[in-house]
Amino acid sequence: MKRLHDVFAALADPTRVKIMLLIRDLELSMGELADLLDQSQPRVSRHVRILAEAGLVRRHKEGAWVFVGLGETAPTAEIYALIGALLPNSDPIVTERARLAQVRSERQKAIDDWFHANASEWDLLRRLGGQDAEVENAMVKAACNPTAGRLLDIGTGTGRLLELLSEHADEAIGIDRSPEMLRLARGKLTTSGNQSAEVRQADMRALPFQDQRFDTVTLHHVLHFADDPAAVIAEAGRTVAPGGKLLIADYASHAREELRARYQHLRLGFDDNVVLGWLAAAGLKPRLVSRHPGPELSVTIWEGRR
Repeated sequence: MKRLHDVFAALADPTRVKIMLLIRDLELSMGELADLLDQSQPRVSRHVRILAEAGLVRRHKEGAWVFVGLGETAPTAEIYALIGALLPNSDPIVTERARLAQVRSERQKAIDDWFHANASEWDLLRRLGGQDAEVENAMVKAACNPTAGRLLDIGTGTGRLLELLSEHADEAIGIDRSPEMLRLARGKLTTSGNQSAEVRQADMRALPFQDQRFDTVTLHHVLHFADDPAAVIAEAGRTVAPGGKLLIADYASHAREELRARYQHLRLGFDDNVVLGWLAAAGLKPRLVSRHPGPELSVTIWEGRR
């Protein structure tokens, strides 16, 4: 009975209902929520605290930022159905939704601009952790267990993973949003004489492939650029065939706040339980593959099997 009271009390304020609607499909930082709602951060923080105490949202800290997402055990489907039933033909966050679209657009533009300016140096920048060869070898080993089969490399960049895996794959496709990256990837693959891999322009949030199309799907140093990592994993998982796997290599959780501005990292690495939870939510059997400590940052490889 207490939980019931807490949930209804938490939703008794219009601002808190708006927060629930805003984070329905996308985790937002406390600062972004304050901007979207046009309220002070202390005031928004108080609203979020009340929602968190009712189990409706969860907060997690990454460096100096605090992200807000839906609570893992919250009856979200029922709550959103109730909001929709009580507010038929009405959108209580129409103004905020327009601002949210602008936030996402600005995030993506900053990343696109950065990749355009730094594409030629991407292979060097990707070695920030200092253990790139070790991680690449571990990814190849995991991808070939038992076989790479039909391969999709999401966010292929300059095509480095395609280079390493295409000879082990029956088919190898790399996708990237950046035309500059794809130009470099095509050039690199051609120069190396690799005729078995192809690259295409596509968005990792809306992959142009049918369900269960690939035996191996890879996300190699991609997830920390995603504004909604859970959605990226769900979309990647959609393309994994029965018996296939999704492999993710990315930074472990860290506090290098300067990487947000310097390299346009949207997320400061990831905890194991968070990534494994996202993989499970995507319908995959999750496991930790390996950890790779480095002098500056550590890299972790996770796997989700269908």
